[in-house]
Amino acid sequence: MPNSQTQRLKTISDLHRFNNLKAPEHPLISLLDYNKIRPTAIDNELRWIQEFYTISIKRNVAGKYRYGQQSYDFDEGVMTFFAPEQVISVQLIEEDLTHPKPSGWILAIHPDFFFGTSLAERIKKYPFFNYSVREALFLSEKEESIINGLLRNIEAEYQANLDEYSQQIIISQIELLLNYAERFYKRQFLTRKITSHQILEKLELLIEDHFNTDETINQGLPRVQQVAERLNLTPDYLSTLLRNLTGQTTQQYLHNKLIERAKVKLSTTELSVSEIAYGLGFEHPQSFSKLFKSKTNQTPLQYRSSFN
Repeated sequence: MPNSQTQRLKTISDLHRFNNLKAPEHPLISLLDYNKIRPTAIDNELRWIQEFYTISIKRNVAGKYRYGQQSYDFDEGVMTFFAPEQVISVQLIEEDLTHPKPSGWILAIHPDFFFGTSLAERIKKYPFFNYSVREALFLSEKEESIINGLLRNIEAEYQANLDEYSQQIIISQIELLLNYAERFYKRQFLTRKITSHQILEKLELLIEDHFNTDETINQGLPRVQQVAERLNLTPDYLSTLLRNLTGQTTQQYLHNKLIERAKVKLSTTELSVSEIAYGLGFEHPQSFSKLFKSKTNQTPLQYRSSFN
C-alpha cells in the first residue's frame, strides 16, 4: 500500500527528475537509458506510483527485483510492463564493482499521447499490463534485438523534427512492439510448461479440497479472484495460463470441474437433483440445472436416466 515514502510521478518530467536525468525532449513520451538513471532511494528502497505507462527492458541490473511471488535477476534480457496507478516497489542492493554494467531502456508514455489514436482504448486490453508484476517476460537474444530496434526507432522519431505524421508513426511502432511482446509471452507460456503444470496441479488440489469440505455448501463455487489469490497469481494471469494449457478461462475451468462433480453424484448416488444442487453450493436448483444443461446439452435428470 502507498505510504509517506511513496512518490507520485504525474508526468514524464517527474520520471526524469526521479531518476536524476535532464528534462525530456518530448513531454508525453521518452526513452530512458537504464545505464544513466540514478534514482534517489530511501533506505535502499524505491517506491512510487506513476500516472503513465512504462515498458522496460533490462540486463545486468545489480540486485534482485521481486515480481509477485518470484524473484528475478536481470542477467538475461527481461521486459516488464506497468500501467498507470500501479504501486511499484524495488529493493536495491549495493552494486558489485565486478558485476557488468546495467543496460536497457525504459519507454515511458503518458496516456495523453494515445488520445485520438488506435491505442487509446486498446492498450488497456493487453493482458501483460495487468499481470506484469507477477510475470516478467524473458527474451532470447533475437527477441531482445527486435525490441531494442523498435525502441530506438521510437526514440529517433520523437527526436526528429515533428510533423503531422510523427505521432502515427510512433503509435505504429508502439503497437508493433506490444504485438511482439504478446507473441513472446505466448512463447514463454508454452516453453515454461513445468511451472505452468505445477500451477495446474495446485489448482486441481485446491478445487478438490474445496469440494471435499463444507466450503462448497456454505460458499458455493469459489470466485476467480479467490482462486487466483490462493495461487498467488492475478486473475488475468491465471486465465491466460489456463487458456494456453486447457483452452478455457478460469471461470470455464471451474464450471467444468463442478459439472464433473455433479455427473459423479448423478450417476453413482440416489440424491435428488435439488440435494445435489444444494451440496454444490447452489441456492436455487434451477440455476444448477440451467448451468448443467448449458454444459452438457442435457438436463440433470436426462443425464441420470442414461445410466439406468
